[in-house]
Amino acid sequence: MGCVLILAAAAVAVAVVLALRLWLLLHSQVVVPRKSVCLMAVAGSGGHTTELLRLLEHLSSAYSPRHYVIADTDDLSAQKIHSFERNRADRDPGTTIPEHHIHRIPRSREVQQPWLSTALTTLHAAWLSFPLTYRVRPDVVLCNGPGTCVPICASALLLGILGIKKVTIVYVESVCRVEHLSLSGRILHPISDYFLVQWPALKKKYPKSVYLGRIV
Repeated sequence: MGCVLILAAAAVAVAVVLALRLWLLLHSQVVVPRKSVCLMAVAGSGGHTTELLRLLEHLSSAYSPRHYVIADTDDLSAQKIHSFERNRADRDPGTTIPEHHIHRIPRSREVQQPWLSTALTTLHAAWLSFPLTYRVRPDVVLCNGPGTCVPICASALLLGILGIKKVTIVYVESVCRVEHLSLSGRILHPISDYFLVQWPALKKKYPKSVYLGRIV
């Protein structure tokens, strides 16, 4: 009986410490100046990759290296990313070799996949996402809604909870979302450092969000 109580007390203590650390991470506003910012951008099939690359067009070369994460079956996004980076290098004479990397992880959810099996595929994606995020250790994770971004953002948050590195999570909701957040948006809204929406109706519903008008 005594051993059970000790184990229970230890589990409660660990839970309290993790909860406190999570609270500190979500409320920390410390900004450390950097010469370069390691960026991890999560792309997705359909219009997600197109919108993401439009966002990246406005970022300076200080956001380097750039690590793109795509689903393992998403060859079209890989082609778009390579084309974008080549064009970027052509516009910048000082850049001879585009410093970017593409990483693949399993999809969290396929189109029309049953919700019961989605939980299993998401866990599988999360299992592979943490080693990737730990290896890259980005300064910023940028995403705009594909299901692939959920395990990546969760892994980035875990890096901070474990005291490895504080990663800034920036979520930009798709311009297609006018009155309601996407499923990824609803999941990641509480843990994002910056949550951007592109319609005033969403800003009213989610006061924590940032509304800058249409940005893509």
